[in-house]
Amino acid sequence: MTVLITDDGAVRILTLNRPEVRNAIDIPLRMALREALEEADDDPAVRAIVLTGAGPVFCSGGDVSTMERLEPNVALARAQLAQAVIRAIWITQKPVLAAVEGAAYGAGVALAAACDRVVVGADARFATTFTNVGLAADMGAFVSLPRRIGIPRTRDMLIFGTPVAAEQAQVWGLADAVAAPGAVLAATLADAKRLADGPAGALGVIKEMLMEAPALHPLDVLDQEAAHQARLFGSDDFAEGVAAFREKRRPVFGQTQGARS
Repeated sequence: MTVLITDDGAVRILTLNRPEVRNAIDIPLRMALREALEEADDDPAVRAIVLTGAGPVFCSGGDVSTMERLEPNVALARAQLAQAVIRAIWITQKPVLAAVEGAAYGAGVALAAACDRVVVGADARFATTFTNVGLAADMGAFVSLPRRIGIPRTRDMLIFGTPVAAEQAQVWGLADAVAAPGAVLAATLADAKRLADGPAGALGVIKEMLMEAPALHPLDVLDQEAAHQARLFGSDDFAEGVAAFREKRRPVFGQTQGARS
């Protein structure tokens, strides 16, 4: 199987499983990963998703050994299979976290950067190596990278392909947290479980608004915020949060009213 699927409580772990080629992304992997993400989105028992890679490397990028010169219409269909993976990450209201061990190159950078949180090993390296094979970038790189590190740094990464070490990646915002090598998945799961215990509706709004707000007029953002907040005021999680505050205890989100004993 090109994608391994396991559950740790309410966290769904999706593991890129082509360690023999450092988890390079070919067409079957693209299709399997999109399907796994959509299944996780549809499963009400899943409240957070973690992407990781089998072996010592997160993802070495697109599988160049499977690439060849193509007519534009054929190449477009191939590229859209990759875009569908990113679309699935962005569309789900559930938090998606990347656990990056070793390295993320090319499409691996784009895959990680598309996630809501990126935890990396202290020895991890990032490089957008698309130009090595005469390509620009896809898989949302022109959205996620500028939003994380800004246009000048994105331009530098894309045109030169210079590797970025974990410490620098964290300073820039490409990585959100750094863990000891070999401990990245455990650290990511700790974050994922914390999010899985959180108010799913509110977390979904945060994800959606951070995606949409930069393209909206500021006054329209105010209207969107108010509409979302009004809906959340009627939610079970809000009622539980207020009750927990008044009772001086930790809230237990994700339960319907009356379910808590």
